[in-house]
Amino acid sequence: MEIIDSGFVFSDDPQKIDPIAVHHYLSTQSYWAQNIPLKTVQKSIANSLCFGVYRETKQVGFARWITDKATFAYLADVYIEEIYRGQSLAKKLMSLMLFHHDLQGLRRYMLATMDAQGLYAQFGFKQIDHPDRLMAIVIKDAYLNNE
Repeated sequence: MEIIDSGFVFSDDPQKIDPIAVHHYLSTQSYWAQNIPLKTVQKSIANSLCFGVYRETKQVGFARWITDKATFAYLADVYIEEIYRGQSLAKKLMSLMLFHHDLQGLRRYMLATMDAQGLYAQFGFKQIDHPDRLMAIVIKDAYLNNE
């Protein structure tokens, strides 16, 4: 699936993804994956349903779904490079992804965000009804000294 809009390409083609660019953003600019090793990013890309946003051939945005393509999908690692923000690229990316054939008919779509609740609410995401039912194992600083 590929859409061209206002000079940007939105694509689910895994061959277009630039793992180096994705790693650079995640490891240096994201609040959720600081210091993540390149090999971990490459493995996450290989095992997820990924989407990219490109200006010509340059990767300017990314998102991936961790999914079984039958019942559940978790949205992760969403970003648009700062210089390209304010052009509705994240909204267009969300629209493309939610209509993707591999994400239809699922029982649950989830994500976690510190600062983009307004964006995701536009697409039907809301706070969960029973947060007390969710549990997690969280490894703080998992990527420090991990190359």
